[in-house]
Amino acid sequence: MQSTSPQPLALSVSELNREAKHLLETHFDWVWVEGEIGNFTAASSGHWYFTLKDEDAQVRCAMFRRANSRIKYRPAQGESVRIRARASLYEGRGEFQLICEHMEPAGAGALQLAFEQLKSRLAQEGLFAAESKQAIPSAAQHIGVVTSATGAALQDILTVLNRRSPHSKVYVFPVAVQGDGAALQIAEAIHLADRLHREQVLPLDVLVVGRGGGSLEDLWAFNEEMVARALYAATIPTVSAVGHETDFSIADLAADARAATPSAAAELISADQTELLQVVDGMSRRMARSLNRLLAEHNTRHSALRKRLRDPGFAMKQQKLNLERLRASLQQNVRQHLATARSDTRQTHLRLIAQHPRHALARHRSQLTPLYRQLTLHMQHRLKDAKAEAMHKQSLLRSLGPEHILGRGYAIVTDSSGKVVRQAQDTAAGDAVRVRLQRGTLTAQVTGQSSD
Repeated sequence: MQSTSPQPLALSVSELNREAKHLLETHFDWVWVEGEIGNFTAASSGHWYFTLKDEDAQVRCAMFRRANSRIKYRPAQGESVRIRARASLYEGRGEFQLICEHMEPAGAGALQLAFEQLKSRLAQEGLFAAESKQAIPSAAQHIGVVTSATGAALQDILTVLNRRSPHSKVYVFPVAVQGDGAALQIAEAIHLADRLHREQVLPLDVLVVGRGGGSLEDLWAFNEEMVARALYAATIPTVSAVGHETDFSIADLAADARAATPSAAAELISADQTELLQVVDGMSRRMARSLNRLLAEHNTRHSALRKRLRDPGFAMKQQKLNLERLRASLQQNVRQHLATARSDTRQTHLRLIAQHPRHALARHRSQLTPLYRQLTLHMQHRLKDAKAEAMHKQSLLRSLGPEHILGRGYAIVTDSSGKVVRQAQDTAAGDAVRVRLQRGTLTAQVTGQSSD
């Protein structure tokens, strides 16, 4: 009988992949790998999946949302990057992969690349367009400042304003200007200042947003998208004053105006009181000269008028004489007017008496009697003539009437409908006809016709 050797212990696929994953993760510590991005995919879950490759090989990579949220820029297909990752194996498919925890561009710095990417994208959206910029007041009275309450930038602004425009009021919105959460504080402070301005709680003329100088990392809060959008949405004019003269930020592009430094921002929005005093002094001198010239002209005119002015007593005496003369003339005119009016009244009274209605009635009554007799005679003659003419016309009508014709032996024949029969052809044999005589009517029947 042949003996059989024991079968070797077999691993399941899952166990094999699990062991391989364990070996990889325990053998390799964190590694830095440089290569070119390929097959980049941003999943709806927020995770990134891509391959990292060089001329001879490639490896699958995954960067989960928690890690990629810290990246300042978004990688693109074909970019060369350096990643810090740990080696692992995806058990479900038995695929070797790298779990990426950090990514930066190979060559150019990550922050500079992120700056250029955000600048390009916001410019395409129109956040930096010149036509959307508001005018900055040159002599602001109420100034809002978004910056660190303990930073040198605030002291620089206050120093310049105290020197140039000490009457201006400054409202500080203290924020962190670098580090985690600084961008959110700055954006919220801008929104708060703008809301207080719109609700007329604070009568702000302008809002200055900025800080002192520093490295690109120190100034990065002012390169965040949320700060740029807050500046663009503000209804109050905004000035960005970030860093030194050579520093440039996204906030500088999104604000209505850029100042090279916080001190320059304070000078931009304030009027120098020394210059104003010089202007006022010059205006005062010009006004004094104008007033002196006007007074001299008025004095000269007054002297000339005084020489031309006559003694008021003499003028009053002349006016009194004119008044007496006018009063006498008025009295005479009134007397003449009254006399004329009385004469006209008497003549009018006499004419009214002569034209009284009773005199006209008497005259009309004397004329009425002969006219009445003439009218009566005329009517009698007309009636007599009318009767004679009517009798004549009546005899003519009687001689022309049918009764007179019937009296001479003629008759009127009508058919059964009462229509006069004028010709024998208008009847037919057997038709009933009526024959009207001078006295009485005959009923007959047609038995024959003759055209004679």
